[in-house]
Amino acid sequence: MPSDIEIAQQAQMRRITEIALQLGLKEDSVENYGLYKAKIDLAANPELQARPDGKLILVTAISPSPPGEGKTTTTVGLGDALNKIGRRAMICLREPSMGPVFGMKGGAAGGGYAQVVPMEDINLHFTGDFAAIALAHNLLAAMIDNHIHHGNALGIDPRQVSWKRVVDMNDRALRQVVVGLGGKVNGQPREEGFDIVVASEVMAVFCLATSLKDLRSRLGNIVIGYRQDGVAITARDLQAHGAMTVLLKDAIKPNLVQTLEHTPAFVHGGPFANIAHGCNSVIATSAALKLADYVVTEAGFGADLGAEKFIDIKCRKSGLRPDVCVVVATMRALKYHGGVDVSALDQENLQALQAGLANLEKHVDNVTRHYGLSCVVAINRFDHDTDAEIGLVQSHMQKLGVNVVLAEHWANGGEGAVSLANEVVRLAAGQNITMRYVYEDADDLWEKLRKVATHIYGATDVYAPRRVRSIIDKLQADGYGHYPICIAKTQYSFSTDAAQRGLPHEHVVTVRAVRLCAGAEFVVMICDDIMTMPGLPKEPCAMRIDIDDDGRVVGLY
Repeated sequence: MPSDIEIAQQAQMRRITEIALQLGLKEDSVENYGLYKAKIDLAANPELQARPDGKLILVTAISPSPPGEGKTTTTVGLGDALNKIGRRAMICLREPSMGPVFGMKGGAAGGGYAQVVPMEDINLHFTGDFAAIALAHNLLAAMIDNHIHHGNALGIDPRQVSWKRVVDMNDRALRQVVVGLGGKVNGQPREEGFDIVVASEVMAVFCLATSLKDLRSRLGNIVIGYRQDGVAITARDLQAHGAMTVLLKDAIKPNLVQTLEHTPAFVHGGPFANIAHGCNSVIATSAALKLADYVVTEAGFGADLGAEKFIDIKCRKSGLRPDVCVVVATMRALKYHGGVDVSALDQENLQALQAGLANLEKHVDNVTRHYGLSCVVAINRFDHDTDAEIGLVQSHMQKLGVNVVLAEHWANGGEGAVSLANEVVRLAAGQNITMRYVYEDADDLWEKLRKVATHIYGATDVYAPRRVRSIIDKLQADGYGHYPICIAKTQYSFSTDAAQRGLPHEHVVTVRAVRLCAGAEFVVMICDDIMTMPGLPKEPCAMRIDIDDDGRVVGLY
């Protein structure tokens, strides 16, 4: 079978104006970025607000494993399948970060015959949104140091500046740096650091804002540091938020592309789920619900991370409500969580599969019992999956009242996910359910942390060193206790130890750092050794990505 990029390069794409008109968008609202991608000016389509919302389908997964589960691929395949069975469907995805594209992933636009295209453009620069977000973030950083250099009228304590700089690349050497060296003319020396763009609060604000006006207001609320007396300093105090918004005025418009089967797709915004809230923009999702009868979106990583934050942050802030949740799994991943070595995952092992089902069961329990959503398990099927393995998973989940559907969209496109689409339609047409949050707004920050850790992760307790606990208590006292929390932890385990597969027991969630995101209106709890600036692996994907003599990109997955 051809590689993902070969399949994408052979695609017969339709012009993006045709895709936009297919959605009922006005032609003058389509701002073309070449022939096959565009930004959509939603303000030019005011009649959309009068339309009823379609059904929102949330795709999540079990805890990730080295081979991958194919969550984005399933999202794309399901969207194609819904259109194939006569339902008007659209897809909403996050934009890929070039950090993992050049690091471990090598691409994040789906795979096989379930992809969004143009694949190379989406993975590499796209419409420049991430560059705009980085510029807005770093403009604020520059204005902080400039203000301190020119007299520091606001009394910013250089030791308490919390606003780092960002770059959209995995670069461990930038985690901790010193700025302002070289004498008085270069500013005041101080310790600093870089995060990856997807961990920027500007990215979070960008994805949670409901309008340009809301974006500007939220940017102004960003807390960049403190005075010596503990008073917070904001971007609004520095008069930076207006210029930051100017840099983002075009980026905030959703990006329209298409799948290999010409299903419309908004690909917009891209916070990571292990270090941020892991969802595409509220603006894109809300617009898609006015344009289609079914909108398929994804939340990053497993249902303990992406889906929890989708519910407790994105839905809480926007009023969005999923109608159905799809939990993606593979036989290989289940056997991995049952203790099998990566080299032996293609071999039948019913004992390991049985053990690994505990991971799937916990994710499904979180979705149905804690989030209150109807659920279907989608098995991303491979040729080496045996009938005995499939039967074991189906019988086990049937006892829990959840159907298991086999999907082969990677090899067969939308046709391979028709059974999944029919089950999603059936569930979406069922009795109305009440989505539940894991915690209430009125719970204090520590109680919110405890509820997520014990209910969703299955932890026995939570812990923070005295210094960290005092920061949490101060944020509570300063009036931020009503904010939701965003837990930054490893995606590979329910625990905060990536090596603990399956369903760990007797584990404690330890918080080592806390960040206030007053613009995004949540508090980040950073657990154990999770990094907001990842590093490259020993052999990064960048070593395989190249361009041939005809100008075609090669090496993207």
